[in-house]
Amino acid sequence: MFSVNRGQFGPNFVFGAATAAYQIEGGQGDGRGTCIWDTFAATPGNVKNADDGRIADDHYNRWPADLDLIRDGGFDAYRFSIAWPRLFPEGTGAINQAGLDFYDRLIDGMLARGIKPFATLYHWDLPSTLQDKGGWMNRDIGEWFADYAALVARSFGDRLHATATINEPWCVSVLGHIIGRHAPGYRDLRAGARAMHHVLYAHGMGVDALRANGAKNIGIVTNLEKAEAASDKDEDRRALEIGDAMFNGWFLGGVYKGQYPKVLTDLLGPYLPKDWQKDIEIVNRPLDWAGINYYSRGLYAHNPHPAYYSIPIRTVPGTLEKNDLGWEIYPKGLTDLLVRVSRDYTKLPIYVTETGMSETDDTRRVAFYDRHLNAVLDAQKQGADVRGFFAWSLLDNYEWGEGYSSRFGIVHVDYATQTRTPKGSYRAFQGMLHNTR
Repeated sequence: MFSVNRGQFGPNFVFGAATAAYQIEGGQGDGRGTCIWDTFAATPGNVKNADDGRIADDHYNRWPADLDLIRDGGFDAYRFSIAWPRLFPEGTGAINQAGLDFYDRLIDGMLARGIKPFATLYHWDLPSTLQDKGGWMNRDIGEWFADYAALVARSFGDRLHATATINEPWCVSVLGHIIGRHAPGYRDLRAGARAMHHVLYAHGMGVDALRANGAKNIGIVTNLEKAEAASDKDEDRRALEIGDAMFNGWFLGGVYKGQYPKVLTDLLGPYLPKDWQKDIEIVNRPLDWAGINYYSRGLYAHNPHPAYYSIPIRTVPGTLEKNDLGWEIYPKGLTDLLVRVSRDYTKLPIYVTETGMSETDDTRRVAFYDRHLNAVLDAQKQGADVRGFFAWSLLDNYEWGEGYSSRFGIVHVDYATQTRTPKGSYRAFQGMLHNTR
């Protein structure tokens, strides 16, 4: 059980569970188009065991029971994502009515169970046809995303409690276009710099489209790390400045302050889109809430290798306890980031939209959540206006490049039978959330 009770967080604090469409839905036979993760997973060497999301957790067919798990766990909200290619198989143009019907059923099912729908428009499943046109490297994606956002607002906006435009723009741009570990798998600084800007430009275009079509309570979900220097050396402190800007400052600064960190615009200047400055007003559209995903920290050191002169940094392993993916467990980092965001970037209400632990030993997961819930309380005591906490993830699921080898769920999934079995971490949340002290 947890050492905290829900009453400590405030009377209107939202507790939820989170998932993403590609990781759980399956259901690819309803007219849904292909996405970049379908093709990335089909490419040898990209995903462990050549796993893909064609079936995943079969949530497309099993959603009623999954929503029952959320309700029975005492959760207030469900953070889910909508699959862009399920609504627009070609990314734009013709609409797939079966896809609209699926999300109608899902959202109505949440409301019938007293669950608040927190929708995310983009959780990494870019339609393949848009990738053929350059995807996030093409500025036209702002218009494509706006059309998609407008459809979502017209179709579901009156029933959504909150809507996020983009999930984890760092992963979309840096991880997918510079590091290359996620779809579309580029390792190219020009591609990455363009994606870093265009993903935020598309976010702003999406905000405009959502509002123009009646949607309310709009935000974005940024993934942040507690960036620290590997040593007190001047060169490592400089690496920290660059690394923190790359992971945190670019996305927070662009969205909430209308400015990118100068240390990065200086380094990335040759690779950024022409006249990117003209888009900053759109990047900086007013929002209603801020979503933060947090998992670990990054320790930055100088990288003297010639290939890294444009971005002369590297990360080094830390000495803290780790999950089974090798990510350090650092609850204080969550406190520090929540306080930093509320102090330096925005006074908007903040939601911890994801945190969780990949682990087969669920007793460690219970301890992880307990420590991070306490970290939220510490941030609130320091003045951070934190309004919600979402566990990642409701279900064991397709963990991107890790395939099905990594388990973040508070509910175990037997992929052969699709049987769901609540874990101790689910029971810990259930015990806390049903206790209204």
